[in-house]
Amino acid sequence: MLNETHDPKLTSWVPGADRSGGDFPVQNLPFGVFRTRGAYEPWRGGVAIGDMIVDLRAACGLGVFNGLAGQAAEAASASTLNGLMAMGPTAWSALRLALSRTLRTGGTEADSLRSCLVAQESAEHAVPAQIGDYTDFLTSAHHMRNAGKIFQPDAPELPHFKWLPIAYHGRSSSVEVSGANFHRPLGQTRPPGAGQPVFGPSKRLDYEMELGFFVGAGNRRGEPIAIDEAEDHIFGVCLLNDWSARDVQAWESMPLGPFLAKNFMTSVSPWIVTMEALAPYRCALPREASDPPTLAHLQPRDGHVQGGLDIQLEVSLQTLSSGTTEMPLSRSSASHGYWSLAQMLAHHTEGGCNLRPGDLIGTGTQSGPTRGEEGCLLELSWGGREPVRLANGETRTFLEDGDTVIMRGWCERAGHARIGFGECRGTVLGSLARREI
Repeated sequence: MLNETHDPKLTSWVPGADRSGGDFPVQNLPFGVFRTRGAYEPWRGGVAIGDMIVDLRAACGLGVFNGLAGQAAEAASASTLNGLMAMGPTAWSALRLALSRTLRTGGTEADSLRSCLVAQESAEHAVPAQIGDYTDFLTSAHHMRNAGKIFQPDAPELPHFKWLPIAYHGRSSSVEVSGANFHRPLGQTRPPGAGQPVFGPSKRLDYEMELGFFVGAGNRRGEPIAIDEAEDHIFGVCLLNDWSARDVQAWESMPLGPFLAKNFMTSVSPWIVTMEALAPYRCALPREASDPPTLAHLQPRDGHVQGGLDIQLEVSLQTLSSGTTEMPLSRSSASHGYWSLAQMLAHHTEGGCNLRPGDLIGTGTQSGPTRGEEGCLLELSWGGREPVRLANGETRTFLEDGDTVIMRGWCERAGHARIGFGECRGTVLGSLARREI
């Protein structure tokens, strides 16, 4: 549902908010957790607007917000956003409206809020929620088919993919905010033609271009969330990179799925764009006439007409020799995803699983139907057989030490403001192993 906060004519008095192509106009207002970089001060909740962050703890101290919006602001000013997430969509919407009315040009309480602004360039970020559990799905039919042709060419298409959202449970302890670097993981692999596996640093390290979403209000164990109520339990969306050791994955994932290949690191962007902010960019989920019917428990009232999100996604790379120059790798859209966020969440609970505020759910690699829309190097290099040529003349089949992967996402549609997610980045460091064991 659209409301006054989505009005494309709204402008803001905050520096940088009205910049063409910017990520954080007044129509966005994403939430995160921050502090002044290098300062020994508490983490607290904030809202991105233009070049600045609204310090919600400071705003609450000045009494800028009241009523339900004030209660939500108090919850959002804490060191994690779990309390705000637990309050549900009525409270989220009340705070978003109060922020919009204050931050827009001519807004009420603007003078008071002006003193609560912190420059984004001076801030550092934390993972925005205490994540109790993390689950990663497989929702791109294009990624499923491409990976299938590489890993199991005799049977590339999973027979259950179009009947239910497929997922595995990840490791919440190794979810880190954008900017965190990591050492090349160790694992057991079996090189082609080898009689037995070897142990050592992964040689086929990859990124995965994904979205993540945070659970709001949870559910009791044994009480599934109905499909038409599922979005009320979704707080918002971030960028997510589920780093992957493909050689470890190929050996260990028979039959249970990835373990060490994924649990060493998952990166999320610092800002969570709310579902309300994303309302203008809804789209239909892709379906073909030959697809099987969606079973009733995963079939929303509107069918698949508005289940998708038209979020543009792109990945670029910096190497040791390219310095700060970013070289494009791939670009696609989340609109190609076969299953919706609501279907993922509802399916997650239908067996009786209880979700909690702050739980993180990933969409899986978001790949498109054409060349250049592949969401990982596994697909771009076709399993390492077709090296990707970079703009500076280097090539990559998989990531090398010193490589920095940068993901960005944004939404733009005629008649609506452009909003963005910021960036999600991480750098591969050398392995801690002195030698292979």
